[in-house]
Amino acid sequence: MTGVPATASLCSNHILASLPEEEYQALKPALDYVPTPMHAVLFERDGDIRYVYFPLSGCHSVLAIMLDGAAVEVGTIGNEGMSTVDVLTGSTTAVETTVCQIPGYSLRMPAEKFKQAIEGNSELKRLVYRFLQAYLSQVSQSVACNRLHRTEERFARWILLSHDRVQGDELQLTQEYLADMLGVHRPSVSLIARRFQKAGLLDYHRGTVKILDRAGLEKSACECYSVVRKQFARALGKPVG
Repeated sequence: MTGVPATASLCSNHILASLPEEEYQALKPALDYVPTPMHAVLFERDGDIRYVYFPLSGCHSVLAIMLDGAAVEVGTIGNEGMSTVDVLTGSTTAVETTVCQIPGYSLRMPAEKFKQAIEGNSELKRLVYRFLQAYLSQVSQSVACNRLHRTEERFARWILLSHDRVQGDELQLTQEYLADMLGVHRPSVSLIARRFQKAGLLDYHRGTVKILDRAGLEKSACECYSVVRKQFARALGKPVG
């Protein structure tokens, strides 16, 4: 499908699909269907928030970037939510940098139009604040995960969270990008990928990760994967994916 979906029921973004049809139709004129290419920067730390993105496909990654350029992912957003939640606080500038980690498409709305749309007691307002609750839970879980769990467990968790947000079993990911997401050096990612490949969990070849054994990956992941999925299911009424 290309273009803005004609009805809420045809929209693959969970927030927009959950809107009453009348409210969705009122939003449609402010929505633009836009590509989000791999590595595209949607928001930069301290940069202006000009738009809000509702992913239809692909995956957005919120990065905490240090002064030396080192980065680690603190949040992942797919078609269950919206980028960036900063606008819900009334902020006009982004707290962290958000990039597109897996290419796809989004419905984009000017930030000012979005702020107007969540005034009063709209269903959109209720849904985006429910998403914010789940997103903050994901961020806090990521902090604990990055500190307490082994890189192999975090690698499996990250692959699973990304797999939930794409169609099919293939992810376009380079080792350099995976290393950034996990906050480790590239050789560590290379060793883990080979280990998982040898175990028959996935195939990694020239920047493409293919999931071979989903159940095996879930057994290899830390508890944070299931915790985050349960939080989103509770907040939004459906799991990620």
